[in-house]
Order: sequence, then C-alpha cells, then structure tokens
Amino acid sequence: MKFKFQGKRIGGILTVIPKNIRTFEEEMGNYTASTARMKRMKEVMGYGEHRIVKPDTCVSDMAVFGAEQLFSRGLVKKDEIGALLLVTDSPDYFLPPTSNIIQGRLGLSEGVYCLDMIQGCSGYVIGLLQAFQLLEQLEDKKVLLIVGTTLSRKVSPKDRKTYPLAGDAVSISIVENCADDAEPIFAEMRMDGTRADALMIPAGGFRTPCSPETAIEHEDEDGNIRSLNNIVMKGGEVFNFMQIDVPPLIEDILRTAGKTKEEIDWFLFHQPNKFMVEKLADGLEIPREKLPSNIVSHFGNSSGATIPTNICFNLADKIRENSFDVCLSGFGVGLAWGAISMKLGPLRFCEFAEY
Repeated sequence: MKFKFQGKRIGGILTVIPKNIRTFEEEMGNYTASTARMKRMKEVMGYGEHRIVKPDTCVSDMAVFGAEQLFSRGLVKKDEIGALLLVTDSPDYFLPPTSNIIQGRLGLSEGVYCLDMIQGCSGYVIGLLQAFQLLEQLEDKKVLLIVGTTLSRKVSPKDRKTYPLAGDAVSISIVENCADDAEPIFAEMRMDGTRADALMIPAGGFRTPCSPETAIEHEDEDGNIRSLNNIVMKGGEVFNFMQIDVPPLIEDILRTAGKTKEEIDWFLFHQPNKFMVEKLADGLEIPREKLPSNIVSHFGNSSGATIPTNICFNLADKIRENSFDVCLSGFGVGLAWGAISMKLGPLRFCEFAEY
C-alpha cells in the first residue's frame, strides 16, 4: 500500500536504553562454538555491546521514564498530546493494552486516543504511518509515538544466532502537523504472512500456550540451544528476504518521491546486524557511509526501535540545526517491509536517556 502525506513532521526523538551493558566476550562461554569461530562471527556480524533490561523491566517502564523527562523539561506539554501510539513486540500484558497503561501512568487526558500495534522490525515505519494519518484529525495536537522492545527476555542466552544481537530500547517521537507547504512525505508498506514463520516465538500465545513442555530446551543442527518459548530466526530465509525483497521497495519509493539515490542524504534503515546491512547497501549501490550499520555493535538489535536509535546515535549533532533528505526503512518479522522518503529535521531534541 502506498501513502502520501502533506504538512507532517517529526519534531523530536528520545531513545531510552537500559543501563545494563553486556559484551560479546562476556557471553562467549554460553555458546557451543569454538572461540575462534565466535571471534570470526563478531567481526562479520558486528557483535559488540548490547543493552539488556533487568528481568522485571517492561516497555511501559521505559516509556513512562522517557516521556516524563520530556514533560519535565518542557520539550512537550501533556495538554499538547492528542494520541499515544505504542508499537511493540513485547507488551506488558495480553490485556489491558499497554498504551492505556502508559497513558494512565503519565496522567494524560481521557481524551487522548491510545492504540497498541503489535509489530517488530518495521514498527517505526508503521507507527509513523499511523501517526501521520491521525494528525489529519488532531489539528493542533501532537502524537506521542512510542516504539520499543524488551524482547531480550524471550531470547535464549544459549542461542548464538540470536542472543548476541538482542537489544532492548524504547524510542519516543513527537509527530506533529506543520506548514502545508512543507515537502510531501511518500511511503509504502508491503507484507507477506505466508513467510511468517521466518521469525517467530512458537509458544506463549493462545495457539500454543506456555507449558513445562514448551520450556524444554533443544539443540538445533547449528548448536543453538533454545525452547519453544524463545524466539526462533531462520537466518537464511531472513537474509534472502532482505536482499531480494527490500531493494525493489527502496527503488520504488524513490521513484515515487522523484528522488535519486544521490539526492538522499541518509538511508536510515533497521539494523538486524552489520553483515546484512552492508550487503543491502552494496546491493542497492549506496555508499556504506550513507547507510549506517553501527547500531548492533553498540546497542544490539532493538527491533522497531533501531531506526530512531540510528538517528539519535549517528545524526544527533547534525539534525538539531539541519534538515536532511532521508529514506527510512524497516523490514523483518511478519514478514513486513516498508519505506518512507521524507525531510527530517531540524529536530527540537534528538538524544539518549539511560533507564
């Protein structure tokens, strides 16, 4: 599905990351592979540090912490918020919606529209599309877009394919109306549920509830140890999806926007790992310096929050006073993949906070 928006912008981004830092070297002993092989994987995949929440930390905790900082510093006012959107793959509960919990803890007005969206790697793109649509009805009100994950709690620490990449983060973006003569925003989303099992947690929902049986750990043919309660990634299928399906979408959105690759200042993509992102840049014939791939080695893969983390980490010093032509793209669990061509900046704030 294609979208076009006029008079919409991102006003600021805060990314909340856990204080708890784990390093790849600390965890190498958890895996069955040799030290030499793990060091090779570190170099290729970009393993380094990753941020992991404490066992009792939920998305709502990090979201409330970050939003309260914005309110206390006057970066946004509570009565300016017309909608609160939460995009996550790790809600606090089945019921009630986590967005309602956040709204209540923040003391926002009963008139604030709250919505949960269960999405993963493409979550920031999906959240922006929903926010832009809501702004058509909000006039002078703003959208508090919260995108985040604490999915490390569902990854087996003995799974060398997935755990070194696991990272937790919650981003808060202020999305707002602006002058109608602002440059239009073009976007497109694609989805294919026939490949949904490429990334999934087999147990825990109503289809297969958690039980003592689903908690039994098994070792796969590659030496990864996990249970049905843990996330499972079919690495080969996900890699092929990225290299085959994502490039045509990027080419298409740029054609729709009337932009060339050379005119785009930054390609700010979801970052599953360094290897995949660099291969994607090469396949698209985009200079690697315009498509950063350094998030996993510093923070881990925080699912839908990798794009705003990417912006805060790589552009914070530039984006507060400057405007850039950017292409945002998220792709992964679902399978879902989307892209946005837009003008980004100047932002009133673009920063990190530690929880």
